[in-house]
Amino acid sequence: MSASRSRLMAGALTLATALLASACSGTGGGGGGESNQADANTITFMTKLFGTAPNPQGELHQAIEKFLGKKIKVTWVPNADYQEKVNVTLASDNIPDVMVVNPKSPAFGKAAAAGAFWDLTDKIKKYPNLVGDEKVLLNSSINGKIYGPYRTRPLLRSAVMIRADWLKKVGLEAPKTTDDLYKIAEAFTKKDPDGNGKDDTYGLIIPKWPGVEFAASNPFNVIDVWFGAPNNWGERDGKLVPEFDTPEFFEANRFMKKMIQEGLVNPDWNTLDTAKWNDPFVQNKGGIIIDVDVRATQLLDLFKEQDPQTYGDKVLTVGNLSRPDGKKFSLPFSGYNDILAVSKQRVKTEAQLDELLKTLDKLASKEGQVLLSNGIEGRNFKVENGEAVLINQDDPKVKQVQDDVDKAFIQLGTQASTGTTGIAYPRVPPEAPYRKDLAERKERVAEDLKTAVFDPSLPVVPPTLVAKGATLNPIVTDARVKYLAGQLTEEQLKAEIKRWYDGGGTQIAQEINDLVSKLGQ
Repeated sequence: MSASRSRLMAGALTLATALLASACSGTGGGGGGESNQADANTITFMTKLFGTAPNPQGELHQAIEKFLGKKIKVTWVPNADYQEKVNVTLASDNIPDVMVVNPKSPAFGKAAAAGAFWDLTDKIKKYPNLVGDEKVLLNSSINGKIYGPYRTRPLLRSAVMIRADWLKKVGLEAPKTTDDLYKIAEAFTKKDPDGNGKDDTYGLIIPKWPGVEFAASNPFNVIDVWFGAPNNWGERDGKLVPEFDTPEFFEANRFMKKMIQEGLVNPDWNTLDTAKWNDPFVQNKGGIIIDVDVRATQLLDLFKEQDPQTYGDKVLTVGNLSRPDGKKFSLPFSGYNDILAVSKQRVKTEAQLDELLKTLDKLASKEGQVLLSNGIEGRNFKVENGEAVLINQDDPKVKQVQDDVDKAFIQLGTQASTGTTGIAYPRVPPEAPYRKDLAERKERVAEDLKTAVFDPSLPVVPPTLVAKGATLNPIVTDARVKYLAGQLTEEQLKAEIKRWYDGGGTQIAQEINDLVSKLGQ
């Protein structure tokens, strides 16, 4: 899940001139080989998939169509392939009515600038369920222009998951500072926390981060902020500068380098697949993960599979940590993950747009979000004390409804959530460890928001970053990895930062400062 412009720009593809031509022309299909003429009774979508694509004749699909009074046709794309599919689709004349897209990606920015998508800045407030939080709506914009309702996510998600049983074994308390974290990592590495008599454990588990490293849930950047560096961009001496051009960034990376060189981090930290991030934690190899707090639920699930009796004693989750001098800086999220953008290829007129937005507004209502995020009340869930409680899960047909929610249709939700935010019913397993985790999560979030370091550059997309980001972004991120691996000195890392500035970073910084200054005008 990431919000940093740098990361989002990293996968940029230079689109051919044909993109601009096809985007503006309105010729071609609307997704899945459809005619380019919009059908008022059918809406075409493209979104992410985390399992098997739902059957269009399935119960949930049919229930959504009945609720909307319209047919829906969805192109479901596996999450791992989604950005590539988006780039290909945007370069074609076959854009569906509604696409789930990252608004900060260069491919979408170029298509939007070419007129391929509706600018909803002056329209979206007519549809109250699509607005959400106005600050987050601005965060999801392109230089203040709104291209679609955003998919809400908690504003603060960063946390530290720790093997609670290991912590007890080595006789240490929950960490409050980065120094505490170091001591725990050292103890997990050297004091045989799993009790097998072997020197085969380590403290912190870090995976290889896909794309550019400056990302909201990347553990390196969480630690950067803990030490006082900006969250991507921040004000220094009256102007915005990137996080890597601050003394605090170097202090944080000295801390990380020390942990890596001392073997307190998994030795494959630069190659471990993020899909296997949980494995060392549940396989008694590593004991600390810095990520979004919902990972704690995944870890509980995995431990429950191993031992339903003791799984609740295995995971301790704490919030953001203070740096050694006691000052605390917490890393917040952007508040959204992707938007639902409306194509002009088939939705050609203001009247067609209004009809579509009314439908999306209905889908974003309480009833619509419940369908997308919870399913069919009385069929796969019931409501107890304001929560969605799963029912009939032994029935394969009902279980399919639940799978269609979890693996697919929830991706079309805007204000939906099964966690601590949104308007759908939260779904919390009845077991005590899960309920304890959720209650503590709410407390952590409320506390950490008091020290949250927000990224002022979130709403803006500087043109030079779009044009040169794919070349510029890896300069510093690759150099940081090499520095942490001991392949570059600190002076050499600083030289690479200067190369970033000389190659276009100076212009990017100027554009970000100019664009942010204009937002309030």
